[in-house]
Amino acid sequence: MRWIVDEDRAGERLDLFLVGQTELTRSRIAGLIREGACLVEGEKAPKAGLALKEGQLVELALPELRPFSLPAQDIPLKILYQDGDLAVVYKPSGMVVHPAAGNPDRTLVNALLFHLKDLSGIGGELRPGIVHRIDKDTSGLLLVAKNDAAHAHLAEQIRDHSVKRAYYALLIGGPREETGRVDAPIGRHPRDRKKMAILREGREAVTDWRVLERMRGTCLVEARLKTGRTHQIRVHMASLGCPVLGDPVYGPARMPHGVQGGQLLHAHELGFAHPRTGEELLFRAEPEQRFLHWAQTLGCSFDFRIDLK
Repeated sequence: MRWIVDEDRAGERLDLFLVGQTELTRSRIAGLIREGACLVEGEKAPKAGLALKEGQLVELALPELRPFSLPAQDIPLKILYQDGDLAVVYKPSGMVVHPAAGNPDRTLVNALLFHLKDLSGIGGELRPGIVHRIDKDTSGLLLVAKNDAAHAHLAEQIRDHSVKRAYYALLIGGPREETGRVDAPIGRHPRDRKKMAILREGREAVTDWRVLERMRGTCLVEARLKTGRTHQIRVHMASLGCPVLGDPVYGPARMPHGVQGGQLLHAHELGFAHPRTGEELLFRAEPEQRFLHWAQTLGCSFDFRIDLK
């Protein structure tokens, strides 16, 4: 894999540049740089924080995929669609997408390894099939690749912002307007590494939103992602002064209405072009019972039933 640094990316850190060009995590990129897998102008990159210059040639050699050492676990999994190239699955709230510190198993990946075969594994990471992620306490639709060609094609669609992703969110309070856009770059919080923040030097992040219904002290919005940064909707809604209800990270310490169990956020729509046929596919899924319970409790009368006509 090779790229020429253009004018817009000049001055950017090497690791952030590569994160933007691939679907690899920043930590994985840093590891590859340390292993000597990244060249800048034909020389091994000295560090992840190297500031790039316009016109420089950046090369990245991905290692051979390691055999998956994760256990396949018989965890119930709702599969909305699957064929030889991909699957669309419904992740419940409370389930982590892939293993990490503190969550070594019982993740979506463990369930995928049990229910699906021949999953992809881009970059040798222990994230078989995962093309994009949603947070642990967010429910909804996820796209899974079954082979590396499909994975690469779908990842490219995400990078060029052609994948349709829409979420329902219950907010504390609500924005003044009925519709709007938040165009504010997001990066890692400078003091709290578990949080994201709006930063001038962050990566482009754009969220379109519209109010679906206003209730007393809360509202229901639909948020559509133009980009897909970590915690994007949660950070953007909090920046408007109306964080997602139940959000323990970006919401108030004392949550209104006694909501517990994480943010009330649901990925209800997912649309993309099939990587093999080019056919435009669109999937929608109703929120899970916890989301519906709180919506009803708050007086929301919006009809969440799915109609694809």
